[in-house]
Amino acid sequence: MPAEPRLAAGARLALTTFTVAPVRAGRIDRATAGTAMALAPVVGALLGLPLAGVLLLLDTFSTSLVAAGVTVALGALLTRGLHLDGLADTVDALGSYRRGPAALEIMKRPDVGPFGVVALVLVLLVQAAALAELAGRSRPAALAAVVTAAAAGRLGVTLACRRGVPPARPEGLGALVAGTVGPVALAAGTISVLLLAVAAVPGRPWQGPLAVLIALAVAAGLLRHAVRRFGGITGDLLGATVEVVTTLVYLGLVLSG
Repeated sequence: MPAEPRLAAGARLALTTFTVAPVRAGRIDRATAGTAMALAPVVGALLGLPLAGVLLLLDTFSTSLVAAGVTVALGALLTRGLHLDGLADTVDALGSYRRGPAALEIMKRPDVGPFGVVALVLVLLVQAAALAELAGRSRPAALAAVVTAAAAGRLGVTLACRRGVPPARPEGLGALVAGTVGPVALAAGTISVLLLAVAAVPGRPWQGPLAVLIALAVAAGLLRHAVRRFGGITGDLLGATVEVVTTLVYLGLVLSG
C-alpha cells in the first residue's frame, strides 16, 4: 500500500489531536506533526462552526446565558477537555515557582491545585459571558466571531510549535511537535485567521484582527516565560495556549469603546 501523503496524514493527526472526531490515527512522525500543527487553525475554524450553530440555535429558544453555557460545555466535550486540563496543569506548575523537572512533575500530577481551579473558573466564566453577548449580534457576525476565536486558539499552537522552540521533555507530544512549523506556514495561518476576524465585529472591521494580534502577543509572552521555566513546550502548555488565546479573543471581540 503506498504511503499516505503528508497533507492527508497531517490533517488526520490534527483532527485526532484537537477534536474527538472518529478518525483513525495514521502516520506519526515529526514531518507529519509539523503539517498537523500548521493545520491547527483550520481544525479550529471547523470546530467553531458547530459551536456557533448551537449558540445561535439555543439562543432562539432559551436565554443567551444558557445558550452560552451549553456552547462552552460542548466545546469542552468536542475536545475531550484536554485543553482545559492542560491549562490547569500549566497554571499549577507556573504558580509553584519551581523550574525544570520539578515544575514538570507538578504538571504530571492527576490532581488540580488551587491555581489551576481559579484559572479554569476564570476562563470558562469569561468565555460564557462573551458568548452570551455575541449571541445577541447578527448571525453572520456571531458566526464569524466564534469561528475566529476557535481558529485563533489553535493558531496559538501553531505559534508555539514554530522553529526554534524546544521541547521540555525528550518524549511526549511536546517532543513530537516542537520546532516543526516553519515561518511560511505560521504566516499563512495568521493571515487566514486575521481575515476571518474582519467580520467578527459589526461596523468595526479592525477590532477582530486587533483582538487576534493582541491575544497572540500575550501567548508569545506566556510561551517565552514557560519555556524559561520548563525548558521547552509540553502538550499541557499547548492546551493552555489554546484556552488563553481563545479567551482573550472572545474578550477582545466584545469590548466596546
